[in-house]
Amino acid sequence: MNSRERILAAINHLPVDRVPTDIWATPEVSNKLLAIYKDHETMRKELHIDGLAGAGGKYIGPELPKVAENEHIDQWGIVYRGINYGSGDYSEQTEAPLKYAVTIDDLEKYPFWQKAEYYDYDCMIDHLKSARETQATTAGYMAIFYFHNLLRGLEQSLIDPYDDPDFTHHLLNKISDCFYDYHRKMFETWDGLIDITQVTDDYGSQHGTIISLDIFREFYKPHVKRFIDLAKEFNIKVFHHDDGAMRPFLPDLVELGIDILNPVQHNCPGMEIEGLKADFGKKICFHGGIDNQSVLPFGTPDEVRKEVRDCIDALASDHTGYILAPCHNIQPVSPVENILAMYDEAYNYGKF
Repeated sequence: MNSRERILAAINHLPVDRVPTDIWATPEVSNKLLAIYKDHETMRKELHIDGLAGAGGKYIGPELPKVAENEHIDQWGIVYRGINYGSGDYSEQTEAPLKYAVTIDDLEKYPFWQKAEYYDYDCMIDHLKSARETQATTAGYMAIFYFHNLLRGLEQSLIDPYDDPDFTHHLLNKISDCFYDYHRKMFETWDGLIDITQVTDDYGSQHGTIISLDIFREFYKPHVKRFIDLAKEFNIKVFHHDDGAMRPFLPDLVELGIDILNPVQHNCPGMEIEGLKADFGKKICFHGGIDNQSVLPFGTPDEVRKEVRDCIDALASDHTGYILAPCHNIQPVSPVENILAMYDEAYNYGKF
């Protein structure tokens, strides 16, 4: 099987020759690996990483405002600043641009609502046609709760549904319409070229859920359904990233039609991998699983190998339905030998 066939078979719960693999890593980690392998394609081949080929529309909309030299602004009007933490550089949001909005009129006047015509889609067609000969392709990112957090700030976004439901519904409708129009145009232009899209969010924290199921169902679930229905209209599989202890949301998300769950952070309450496989393994494919908080950064290569075996034994117990990857970006503190051990063990132990 080639990488594309292997990934899609796992998602569709069909037999695979081995557990497929993917990689998420910070630029610092990628650079460490590229110091060993001459380019990304060689790295993928040598480490037997199947991976996903990504694409996105190119922004051609209104010129964005100037910001400070060490900052950048995105299309949504969110400003980020590069911060060095010693082991790596990270782009951190400086302020939520709609934090002080009070009325629906304030929302309507916001100048950064996105439109489908702000993007060029044709520029990626050749890339997608070429990539999908050997790799599964992914495009799109719809995250209604996360963008509520970004635009209003986390604390205010959590207060909004209780403080002003009408304002919150209007804000979420605005965000949702932006996502929907952009992705419909993308899916129409790239019809037949996209295998996977992200309908994603973060409802879980390290110890429990960030919001209640009631709040999710009233304010966010209708938009998640809208996005998933759009993906299904174009026969695109739905990848749902959701950190932390988010299991209480899984029945609803599976009912809505997610196909892949990432990152399977199994050291959080309720996220035990054997239970997840038993309860949901017939309906969804798992992506991730390899602990990125303790084992990869601070374990030994042998402990990393055991983590790989444990995840394969549980999440691929039926020899399918699992794509092995770190449960989020590999951080610069992770030793290269641990990263190499992860993919070596996945390739050798994960053969069926």
